[in-house]
Amino acid sequence: MSWKRVCAVGDMADVKLKAFDVDGVSILIANLGSELKAYPPLCPHMEEPLEQSGLCEGFTLTCMKHLWQWDMRTGEPSGPAEKALLMYDVKQEGDDVLVYVEKELEYEYEGDFAEEDDDSFWD
Repeated sequence: MSWKRVCAVGDMADVKLKAFDVDGVSILIANLGSELKAYPPLCPHMEEPLEQSGLCEGFTLTCMKHLWQWDMRTGEPSGPAEKALLMYDVKQEGDDVLVYVEKELEYEYEGDFAEEDDDSFWD
């Protein structure tokens, strides 16, 4: 693949996180104020959609389901997170936000989370 248009810069003006579909690949765009970043849309821990459960404070993204945290600038974990966020290259051309999609970035998950309830995580 190549550089693909995801959205207009204005689409991210008043939002911190927003998911988009780019040729069948789901991409999460994060607005850091001075720059935009792009990630797969799911938490690398238990496949939680970060658009709904992600909380952005400064440059920290927290998945509110189990409180995993990352530095949104680098994708590096902080706090209890054990995996880094995967990141797509992103750039702005005029009013367009472009993401380089060579292939869909996917996390390797362990176990079947569909059958686990939230309380079993803390046992």
